[in-house]
Amino acid sequence: MALLRDVAFLEYDTHPLAQAAAADLSALSDFRGPKIGRHVTTSTLFRGLTPWDLNGPYLSQLFWLPAPYGANFVEQKLQTTIAGLDYMTSFDDWLEVQNGCEPAESNQFEPRLRYIINGRDLGQWVHIDVLFQAYFIAFLCMVKMGVPPNPGNPYLSSATQEGFGTFGGPYFATLLCEVATRALKAQWFQKWFVHRRLRPEAFAGRVHLTAAGAVKDPIHVNVFNSSVLPLIAHHNALLNVGKPTYLLPQAYPEGSPLHPSYGAGHATVAGACVTILKALFDESFVIPHPVVPNTDGSSLLSYSGRPLTIGGELNKIASNVAFGRNFAGIHWRSDATESLKLGEAVAINILRDQRACYNEDFNGFTFTKFDGTTLTV
Repeated sequence: MALLRDVAFLEYDTHPLAQAAAADLSALSDFRGPKIGRHVTTSTLFRGLTPWDLNGPYLSQLFWLPAPYGANFVEQKLQTTIAGLDYMTSFDDWLEVQNGCEPAESNQFEPRLRYIINGRDLGQWVHIDVLFQAYFIAFLCMVKMGVPPNPGNPYLSSATQEGFGTFGGPYFATLLCEVATRALKAQWFQKWFVHRRLRPEAFAGRVHLTAAGAVKDPIHVNVFNSSVLPLIAHHNALLNVGKPTYLLPQAYPEGSPLHPSYGAGHATVAGACVTILKALFDESFVIPHPVVPNTDGSSLLSYSGRPLTIGGELNKIASNVAFGRNFAGIHWRSDATESLKLGEAVAINILRDQRACYNEDFNGFTFTKFDGTTLTV
């Protein structure tokens, strides 16, 4: 993922490094990502855990489509960092950050805004986003598209009333944001009181020292048999005046946050917020005018392919946000996929609590979970 940061998602099918990554993951003894015929392919590479993640472009439509924000208008372009700018690729720089020193370098940015087109863009988006930003903008996009409420909404069949404080716009927006901090608290408990998992940045230091013979850590043989290690060494040598290392190139100057790796805060919040949106809206709604960015991300073009549903694109944006942190080099795949499920569980419990407070005659929220099963709360 680190070496592919500057390769456009739309180029994965033909890019030799993406093909090498797919082959390398296919050879891992316990890789649990999506496969086709028992193999990782460029069409499944770095994709999420739901069947809908494999449909259409890598990025969700809800990361590209414009959104009205009251009287304002949100064009979803971002300020991204320049290509090829990776950090902590020398052992001295890596060790300084591990010891708590402030990084000597700072990010440098492209002069023009653009739509997200690659892993570096996605990693930068999740570097400074607001906790529930992706899902609130998704909510605004869905309102603009005219996505109807979930078929279970009790006001759909009324000729004289509509939802507002419950089952209407203000309720949808506030419930979506309310779950974010609840999810984060649940995830923080997992980080400190259950797992305390090592960050990829720190693990890469153990890989480097073991490969150099300085320590003898019990690292799985799959790591040292991987074709990526010489590629990483070559990449890092180019950035360090000929001094190769096996360290994981970081997208952020400061590297990882100072708390444990599992669970992932972004992924847990993603799972919670997306579950709320699937419960409130009709997830079977087909997006009417899907898009893809052009090659430099300066504009959007029409997309023609299999129909893209709201439910599928909500699942996809949850994976995109979660995996964006992986692209930056600060989380593991399982941090993302398992934390999505944690967020989903938090949201389901909140929906159960909410239901007890309704005065309306309501038969429950029905929606599709990340595992493909249907649930009514």
